[in-house]
Amino acid sequence: MFESAELGHKISKARYKQELPLLREALLDMQLELLNLAKFPVIIVLGGVDGAGRGETVNLLNEWMDPRHIETHGMGEPTEEEVQRPEMWRFWQALPPKGKIGMFLGSWYTAPILNRVQGKIKSEVFDHSMENIARFEKMLTDEGALILKFWMHLSKDKQEARLKALEKSAKTRWRVSKRDWLHFRLYDKFRKVSERAIRQTSTAEAPWILVEGEDSNYRSLTVGKDILEAVRKRIDEDGKAGKHVTHVAPLLPPIDNLSILQRLNLELKLDKKVYEKQLEKYQGKLNLLMRHLKMKAVSVVIVFEGNDAAGKGGSIRRITQALDARYYQIIPVASPTEEERAQPYLWRFWRRLPRLGRVTIFDRSWYGRVLVERVEGFCSTYDWMRAYGEINDFEEQLVEGNTLLFKFWLSISNEEQLTRFKERQKIGFKRFKITDEDWRNRDKWSAYEKAVCDMVDRTSNTRAPWTLVEANNKYYARIKILQTLCKRIESLIAE
Repeated sequence: MFESAELGHKISKARYKQELPLLREALLDMQLELLNLAKFPVIIVLGGVDGAGRGETVNLLNEWMDPRHIETHGMGEPTEEEVQRPEMWRFWQALPPKGKIGMFLGSWYTAPILNRVQGKIKSEVFDHSMENIARFEKMLTDEGALILKFWMHLSKDKQEARLKALEKSAKTRWRVSKRDWLHFRLYDKFRKVSERAIRQTSTAEAPWILVEGEDSNYRSLTVGKDILEAVRKRIDEDGKAGKHVTHVAPLLPPIDNLSILQRLNLELKLDKKVYEKQLEKYQGKLNLLMRHLKMKAVSVVIVFEGNDAAGKGGSIRRITQALDARYYQIIPVASPTEEERAQPYLWRFWRRLPRLGRVTIFDRSWYGRVLVERVEGFCSTYDWMRAYGEINDFEEQLVEGNTLLFKFWLSISNEEQLTRFKERQKIGFKRFKITDEDWRNRDKWSAYEKAVCDMVDRTSNTRAPWTLVEANNKYYARIKILQTLCKRIESLIAE
């Protein structure tokens, strides 16, 4: 694979000096147009062998373009803040918004490649990481990002010569470390693992571009021209009239035409006196469980979805009454802000994930993509259909990152919702809860019911199950939620 990047390409200084001014001018013009359009972000990943010029290339690109609109990230070892969250959390924090360029010197590829070379992970774990990365990049490109991945290559002999030359000069000696020489001794392993990574993740949406790193003039002009051509092509494509429509297969209804929500027994009730005793019991139990030493090694994410007026707010309050206020956060999810619309839709949820030992409760969540956005037509069929897989990937990463994930759907009948809406209009301190949009949503009851059933069917699994809560009776619903929390936390502690 790397043979094509070992051909000894060179560009003379005279040609470099001749072409550079025109390239810099074109890059700056392109960058300004990208910023003004603000339709998509550009993500540049620079990988490769030590000494192949990755750092020099990053510095040159910042010099050639306006660095105010380039976000450069040298992703080294994760910080204490970063290790407290799922592995991909820190990369989500660093994604550039639409209109800007993000450069990653060290990326989501670095740790899997290093760990495989050093024998810290097995082959199948490495392959799983590459599959996750490919899906992550596919999600970014589906959300509109342009991903450019450059692999700077040197042959083993050229790498050794390069490191020795840098070490020989007093001006560049600082750039060579013991780590570089250690990696050089593992060159053959790095080459084998890197080839495997590139083969598995060079996709139509985000292909790898191999760049020979020996001659700095050739390397710099090649990368600069490739970036210019790719971004310019994308700008021109986005400027054309019309939008490509991706056709997807329809979701089929249940064979018996009976949805999972229709199977729920919404008549389940609890007497108020029984409720009050059980509330005290399970709130006390939850409080004690959350204080257990094992809970310091996990984070807890609780997702609440449900029909309008199904009692999500009241259920959340009964949970937080049992928790230490210093260690939980409630995130009410509304329409995305301008800042959030400039990022992939999952970005605003990634950034609010709790660290270990903390609890975050989402009042509505990432499932808006397959519920309200689907039903109201705020996104295309392709977008909400692909979201099922993206959400499953997201939640798998949460669980693998030591997150205990709870997902509750609170279900009430159409008739019960109407009764609650009317009550809210009569009571002053509840009137703020009812809006014109809530009334309009009642006209789409069947469409929302279908969307919920598809959501549960496609995103409920053993690691991140949905708990369907019969919520016509608020007392019953609140106790079922507290019991579910206690039961799963008890199981974790007992392991």
